[in-house]
Amino acid sequence: MASKEKNLSVPDIQIRPLDKVKIGIVTAAWNRDITQTLRDGCISELKKHGCADSDLISIEVPGAFELPVAAKILLSNHKLDAVICLGCVIKGETKHDEYISNAVAGGIMTLSVMSGKPVIFGVLTPNDHQQALDRAGGRHGNKGIEAAHTAISMIHLAANVKNAEKQKIGF
Repeated sequence: MASKEKNLSVPDIQIRPLDKVKIGIVTAAWNRDITQTLRDGCISELKKHGCADSDLISIEVPGAFELPVAAKILLSNHKLDAVICLGCVIKGETKHDEYISNAVAGGIMTLSVMSGKPVIFGVLTPNDHQQALDRAGGRHGNKGIEAAHTAISMIHLAANVKNAEKQKIGF
């Protein structure tokens, strides 16, 4: 993740081009000024690495809480190699943000494990609007670009494992 010391929109690893993959992108409408910047950065980065418009299915949901179910709907209705979930939950005066963030993170992880497909957590959880701006194309990069890099890496991992010689590991 991006931090004060590191902008992860610039990856440490070489990202290989994609070929013939389908990727779903689910973007929360809540905090749209942030989430659309995440989406635009994500799509631009995927295209830069070989995805055509026809390889991308992009949908919008009302808020971050709806990201996991929308990702499941995409996975159930399309043959996808990965789904990227983009959202922004800004801390408020109550614990509401914690409940939403925890539910979304758990939902995305559960869906990823159960489906066997990479479902990428590209959800910002900043303390305030400025921190969100800093991570959506500002001084800390763009988490949407980082999410695209993660999806690309996981797609390549899945392909490499699938194509590797089958080995038994004791069970």
